[in-house]
Amino acid sequence: MSSASISTGPQDDAKRVVIEDPHLGAAADLQEAEVTRVRTLKGAWRWVLMAATAATIMLCVNQQFSLRFFIDYTQLNTEYFYLLIALMLPFTFLIFPGSEKAPLDRIPWYDLLLFAATFGSAIWLMLNIRKAAQLGWEFDGAPTNIIAAGLVMWFVLMEALRRTGGWSLLLSVLPFTLYPLFADSPWLGPFRGTQSTLQQTTSYHMLSGESLLGIPIQAFADTVIGFLVFGTALMMTGAGKFFINIAFAMCGTFRGGAAKVCVFASGLLGTVGGSIVSNVLTAGTMTIPAMKKTGFTPSYSGAIEACASTGAVLAPPVLGATAFVMAQFMNTGYADVALAATIPSILYYVGLFAQVDAYAARHKLKGLPRAELPRFWDAFKDGWYYLFVIVVLVVMLLYFKRESHAPFYASVLLVILHQWSGPARWKLGNTLVLAGSIAATAAMFWYGVLNAALWGMCLLAALNEFFPGKNWGGARWLQFLELNGKTFVELIAILAGCGLLIGAFSLTGVISSLANDLLSIAGGDAFLLLIMCAITSLILGLGLTTTSCYIFLAILVAPALEKLGLNKMAVHMFIFYWGMLSSITPPVAIASFAAAGIAGAPAMKTGWESMWVGSIIYFIPFFFVLNPALLLQGPNPYLEAFGLTGLACFGILFICGGIQGYQSFVGDLRGAGMLEWPIRVLLVIGGFVVATPGGGIMPLSQMQVTLLGLAILGPTVLIALLLVRRQAVVPDGLRAP
Repeated sequence: MSSASISTGPQDDAKRVVIEDPHLGAAADLQEAEVTRVRTLKGAWRWVLMAATAATIMLCVNQQFSLRFFIDYTQLNTEYFYLLIALMLPFTFLIFPGSEKAPLDRIPWYDLLLFAATFGSAIWLMLNIRKAAQLGWEFDGAPTNIIAAGLVMWFVLMEALRRTGGWSLLLSVLPFTLYPLFADSPWLGPFRGTQSTLQQTTSYHMLSGESLLGIPIQAFADTVIGFLVFGTALMMTGAGKFFINIAFAMCGTFRGGAAKVCVFASGLLGTVGGSIVSNVLTAGTMTIPAMKKTGFTPSYSGAIEACASTGAVLAPPVLGATAFVMAQFMNTGYADVALAATIPSILYYVGLFAQVDAYAARHKLKGLPRAELPRFWDAFKDGWYYLFVIVVLVVMLLYFKRESHAPFYASVLLVILHQWSGPARWKLGNTLVLAGSIAATAAMFWYGVLNAALWGMCLLAALNEFFPGKNWGGARWLQFLELNGKTFVELIAILAGCGLLIGAFSLTGVISSLANDLLSIAGGDAFLLLIMCAITSLILGLGLTTTSCYIFLAILVAPALEKLGLNKMAVHMFIFYWGMLSSITPPVAIASFAAAGIAGAPAMKTGWESMWVGSIIYFIPFFFVLNPALLLQGPNPYLEAFGLTGLACFGILFICGGIQGYQSFVGDLRGAGMLEWPIRVLLVIGGFVVATPGGGIMPLSQMQVTLLGLAILGPTVLIALLLVRRQAVVPDGLRAP
């Protein structure tokens, strides 16, 4: 297998696969970019990026922990947001080339000019936003110099959006940022709203808390930075190697074991990563060659990895950036969003496991030999602290509700445990450092220092660096800053640019009237409006990133769905799910194309097979919209959620059996002869009915829905069983060729 080596240990060990850390060689640090050509900054520019990243993290820590680095000066939130933009956004033009022909080994003069223009306009707006508020820009208009800086910022934002999200994202967002300038035009129909001048529109976009400085940037500044730091810490301490080793040890010997390893490993990585492409590049280098080795076709191997990695933005506790934006949109805690995503992500991975198992059984694919796989206990001993840190993070999120603080605590704790896992022996100096740090923490507690435990852990992590073999090393710290910087730059470009979408619709006041128009078109039918929303999400997702697609539909469609009485969390999660399907849906299918590159398979073929393998994800959003208990919503949803999850898993087994043509406890449905496809269709329909929650907007009760599904499945399974077994007992010589 590529990226893994075979080592011969003692004779009783035979040959075992040794998994190298996949993050060390994978350029998997960008979150949502649809481009693959990026510059690696060198020399002075690399140091500038690392310094800007360190300043960004410190500003976030200062803001979230109320440290008051700026003595006798209270920074406004808007000033804080613009300072983050000034530190990170200019690097978009250094890291992302402007075209396919732009050089990668040097920075052209025009990129330096854009860097300076972005930094200068952001700093000018930061220095003057307080003055503009005092002058009442909402009524009398902003000063001319602020308008000029705002126009420069508007331009560079759109160019940054093009470089990070591609032309499709720019062409989808730019017209709407200009929309307030012609909002009163008769040809707009239901989109007709209040029209504004260029000066008013620029002021609103740049100075209000509803546009550039609105929900996306607020989410980035409040919570996303911390979780990105935690994700990078996990990546650089070797969590990828640990999760993949655990997956190989637990699932490698099962039928189709390499594919089940892929699903399990990508799911584990997804719980702490939140990036689809990063997951593909990380886990795929290990799992795709293993799948091909055990009989999976290259395109199918890539499809399985793409679908498994797509779960990265669904699996708690660390979802993708969209989840943080969603929490801001709904004015709720991120922990609530992560908790709500738990059961849907379980159903998704259950569906993938069932698909893989049915495919492997139908094609008689075996697992990997136990002698070639890592031992579970050895893998666990090497990385137990990753699971411990994740548990600490979850407890802080769900129990203590410290969403902005939790990732920083978890990151420092992870670094300390990783330092201590170093190869050198524990020495007296290590004990003294630990004792001194504990004493310093106790003293801080005594004197009432806030977050004393965090500062004590930071002190311990710093002192550990004095002990070779128990330290991370200066080079790794610099790389840590560099990787964080690249991720910050790419995300802030997309989030800031998409923020203008919200501002445009907010300024024109069209949102409330549009909701009524959509309800009128759908005739007040919730099912029809959901289907309209799903189709719109899928189409928009083909040209937009997951975050921008979610923002667009959360503005336009969510209010209409909520007016029909649907649960708010369910509505926003529904939009989220459908918007991210573009990652496995051609012609965009960025996850499928990335996996196809590793597998050496045709990109479009891998994309279509990804849709087939991941088809269960098209059903799941309807399940939790019909009954939000699957999102743990309601006064006491846990018992109901348990029952609904069981029914859903039961139904999913039949859905996947029908899709793949192999039903558990029945066998290969090719044995049914001419009735194979009718049986497969009925299995999918029956499984879907059983998994569908009853009551609510459904005209049937839960009991009626379940009985209807069983009425479809019972005869279908019985007929399939009789036909398959009859085929199995016919002598080979008497079977039709």
